[in-house]
Amino acid sequence: MQVVGSTCRTVRRGCSRRVFQHGFTLIELIMVIVILGVLAVFAAPRMFDNADMNARGFHGELLGYLRYAQKTAIAQRRTVCVTFVGTTVTLTIAAAPATFTCAVAGSLSGPNGPPPVTLSAKPGVSYVTAPTSFNFDGLGQPISSTGAASPQTFRVANVANSITVEASTGYVHD
Repeated sequence: MQVVGSTCRTVRRGCSRRVFQHGFTLIELIMVIVILGVLAVFAAPRMFDNADMNARGFHGELLGYLRYAQKTAIAQRRTVCVTFVGTTVTLTIAAAPATFTCAVAGSLSGPNGPPPVTLSAKPGVSYVTAPTSFNFDGLGQPISSTGAASPQTFRVANVANSITVEASTGYVHD
């Protein structure tokens, strides 16, 4: 018994058609090109843009510097001044323990000794609002220019979290 239009000899044995495909179809190639085009338009600029990465890095460094300033003020029972000039942050320490300003100050050395602690942002990194300079007293509390303990808040552009220095404890967090 033969089946018309098939390559099978009999119905009982079943039919096994093997089709070997060599290469890709034109539709598959076009779809791959379209997907690569979409990735090139949307994903590539984000991968090669360093502005967000630099802003997050500066945010993390600023957080660490402020924590270091607060811990040093407590450990040495001296006033540590945090000075903001543009996007540069400088930490100085009062020359004497009873001094509440950094008018006569030495530069605060890093944890491994000199050089003085200064943080500069990379080009393109900025603050949302310009921060004002303040001091950490011997108890680690942030003291504003008026002499009162006041909370401080800093926000680096392109970073979702802001850095906060609590007024009563001096705790630095984001």
